[in-house]
Amino acid sequence: MTEILQYDFFRHAIYGLLIISTISAMIGTYIVSRRLVSISGGITHACFGGLGLGYYLGINPVFMASIVAIAASAGVEWMSQRYRVREDSAIAVIWALGMALGILFVFLTPGYVPELNTFLFGNVLTISTGDLTAFAVFAIIAASFFALRYKQIVACAFDPDFARVMHLPVRFINYTMTVLVAICIVLTIRLVGIMLLMSLLALPQMIAETWSQRFSSVMFTSIAVSVLCCLTGLLLSVIIDVPCSALIVLVMTGVFFTARIISAGHRFVHRKHNKQAIQSVDQ
Repeated sequence: MTEILQYDFFRHAIYGLLIISTISAMIGTYIVSRRLVSISGGITHACFGGLGLGYYLGINPVFMASIVAIAASAGVEWMSQRYRVREDSAIAVIWALGMALGILFVFLTPGYVPELNTFLFGNVLTISTGDLTAFAVFAIIAASFFALRYKQIVACAFDPDFARVMHLPVRFINYTMTVLVAICIVLTIRLVGIMLLMSLLALPQMIAETWSQRFSSVMFTSIAVSVLCCLTGLLLSVIIDVPCSALIVLVMTGVFFTARIISAGHRFVHRKHNKQAIQSVDQ
C-alpha cells in the first residue's frame, strides 16, 4: 500500500478527492436543504448535450459543457421565478432536453466518440496537476462565497419567502449557488463520472441529517463523511482492483443504511424508556 503512494497519479487522486469531496459536501448541503437534489442530475445530463455539441462542432467538449451547464442552471432559476414553474419540473425539462441533444449530436458526429465512457463513469486516477489547480481555485472561490454570505445562504435555503421579506438578495444567492453547482459538475464529471458526482452531492448530507438538522452541523458532518468514504473507496479499489467510483458509492450507501439503522434503534430505545417512565409515574 505504501509503495503506490510513490506514484504521482495516486497522490493526485487523493488530493483531488479531498478537494472534490469537501466542496461537493458544502454545495450539496445547500442543494439538499432546498430539496433540489435532482438539479445535480439535471445539470449533469444537460452537460451531456454540451459534450455532444462540442464533439459535433469540433470544439473542446468540456468548454461547451461548461457553457451549457451554466446556461441550464440559470435557466432553471429563470423558469421557476419568471414563469412560476416548479423547480423540479424545470429540472426535468433541462434533464430531458440535455440528453436528447447529446444523443442527437453524438449520433451526427462522424466516427466514434471514445471519451463518452469517461464522462459517464469517470476515472479519478487521471487527475492531473492542472485539474488540481482548477479544483483548488474553484474551492477557494466557493468557500469564500460561503464565508461571506453564510447567513444569507442559510436563509435562502430554508425559507426563501422569509428571506425576501427581510430584503435579502434571494435571486442573487440562488443564481450564484446554481452556477457554483454547474461549475462543480463540469470540473469533476470527467474525473468522477455522473454516478459518483450525484452521490457526492446528496448521500453525505442524507447521512449527516441522521444526527443533525442544523445547516452548519450537516455541512461539516457531510464533509467528514464524504472525505472518509472517498478515501476508503479509493483504498479498496487498489486492494480488490475495482473501479473507484463504484466502491465510493457503495461505501456511502452502506454508511447511509447503517446510520439509519442505528438512528432507528436509538429512537426505539428512547420511546421504550419514555414508556417505562410514564408507567412508573402512573403506578
